[in-house]
Amino acid sequence: MSVRQSLLAILEQGPCYGYQLRAEFDRRTGSTWPLNVGQIYNTLDRLERDELVVKAGADEHGHVYYEITASGRATVQSWFGGPVPQPDGTRKELPIKLAIAATLPGVDARSIIRTQRSASTARRDALILAGARDERDSDDSEALARALVRDAMICDVEADLRWLDRAEQRLDGQPRHALALGLAADRPKRGRPLKTATA
Repeated sequence: MSVRQSLLAILEQGPCYGYQLRAEFDRRTGSTWPLNVGQIYNTLDRLERDELVVKAGADEHGHVYYEITASGRATVQSWFGGPVPQPDGTRKELPIKLAIAATLPGVDARSIIRTQRSASTARRDALILAGARDERDSDDSEALARALVRDAMICDVEADLRWLDRAEQRLDGQPRHALALGLAADRPKRGRPLKTATA
């Protein structure tokens, strides 16, 4: 997720200081992606370095305001106008964990699937329940933002559940002895050199 472009997009509404940007980000995303204020200020420093924002003075409390530049506005328009890139591989822990478990002797990959399915189902149900409460309680822009983010989270969990079903089918189609993968006989040529004792 791009904190950088998100902050720039908020700054298009007007100058803000760091804590204010953090609060606005939370309002607009349903507080589902907590940002610490250090991350906000580090991002603002980089945005200023890249000439996408400039400091616009301080108020009587010492809050330093940042203002978007023309280059920053162009960056936001480019972000909104293009797709979010999809990675070629996965950095998600769950598929990596299961792939490693399925290739190691003595690890019950099916147990990992059962445990994860239970946790993912509980997570999906909690998100659906929170959504039902939100829809009863509010009908404004902040509620819409929370609903959009929450719906994406529900879809992600449901995708994980579908993937767990598919992974279980793949495991069931393999004989147990075929799953164990020993260390490769061919060793990589590179590695950390041996430290030698000095005389």
